[in-house]
Amino acid sequence: MTTMHKCRLGLNLAVQRPCVYPSMTKTCARWLSLYESQSFNMLQQAGVRVPPTKVVSTASQAEAAAKEYGFDCSIKAQTLDKQSYSQAQLVSRPGQAADLATKMLSQPVPRSNSTVTQVVVAQRIDHIGLWYLAMTIDRENYCPAIRVSKTRGRDNVLCFPFCFSQGITDQVVDQVSQSLHLSPELETSMRSLLQGLYQVFRAKEATHVEIDSLALGPDASLTCLDASLAFDNAAAHRQPVLFAQRDRQHEVPAEVEAEKHGLVYVAMDGGSVGTVVNGAGLAMATADAIALHGGASANFLDAGGKATRETMQQAFSIVARDPRVASILVNIYGGITRCDMIAQSIIGAKQQLAIDLPMVVRLQGTNSVQALEMLKSVPLGLHVESDFGRAAQLAVQLADERRLLKK
Repeated sequence: MTTMHKCRLGLNLAVQRPCVYPSMTKTCARWLSLYESQSFNMLQQAGVRVPPTKVVSTASQAEAAAKEYGFDCSIKAQTLDKQSYSQAQLVSRPGQAADLATKMLSQPVPRSNSTVTQVVVAQRIDHIGLWYLAMTIDRENYCPAIRVSKTRGRDNVLCFPFCFSQGITDQVVDQVSQSLHLSPELETSMRSLLQGLYQVFRAKEATHVEIDSLALGPDASLTCLDASLAFDNAAAHRQPVLFAQRDRQHEVPAEVEAEKHGLVYVAMDGGSVGTVVNGAGLAMATADAIALHGGASANFLDAGGKATRETMQQAFSIVARDPRVASILVNIYGGITRCDMIAQSIIGAKQQLAIDLPMVVRLQGTNSVQALEMLKSVPLGLHVESDFGRAAQLAVQLADERRLLKK
């Protein structure tokens, strides 16, 4: 199976790439995510069309908002977990908004210790079609790119890389318009939309601006019926106003705790192999190796180059507490980070935290010889492996065996 990608940067290129499993394409990074209502406000300030919306916290308030919109609206839970609550419910009669809000409010938010406390009521927008559009980073061309499809979803997506410093030029708009066969009126709407999205993308240092439902109106207007914006955590000190909007209440508790200790931790869906790695590149390669051998990572954890024995203890504690984890793969390449310190952390974690999960350890680099001798000298049942592929394969095998024993 293949997916067609068409990229344009001065040239018309059609590249076929094999489809890969979601576990291999999951973005392994920590970023600021906003509520959709916050994203709408930001886009609206940049001149992007969004539907009139109201954020409410009670069923009666939801009913009042629906009445204001003539009971021609939609309602959805306000949460950062967009996968679980992305489906809006339509409201078409009195009493329906209150009933739906009652069901949504106080529902538990997956992977969080919180519950839904607010719902968003949005006026319905007439449309004759729903498109997909995103502005993100093109890793192959080292520049931002526009991704657009005239069907809702990510099938048949056209990709248009463009120069970050130049922004949305006439040439970029022409390429998009010609490829999509837009009318002059629709080209004007597309130009305004792209310029607004780019304004947010650049000024706020966004890494991703995605519109899953871009409504094409009968008047050739383009309205964002939803919005998903993400911002690089490294921009926090440059964007204090933006990051002040962060709501940790609905974030994954383990991710928030890891951040306090200088660790980059991201919980991943559907995995059973916990990972403790130093360096984002090696961590992503580790996740790919696990997937290649038929497994899936439960997390992404980058301990960084300044890891200490204390932070490593925290790393093991966070990973081991995840009930989904059936084995742990430690993959360290010692540069600044000393492998003997990692070995001490592993021994301490096994002894002090009473971690009974099978653990595969791969250590290479600074003081790795001493580290391996330390690990071999203690009877903790550790699986030491020097080969990257075999280490990943063994971690998957041990996780599968442990899960079978639990059944």
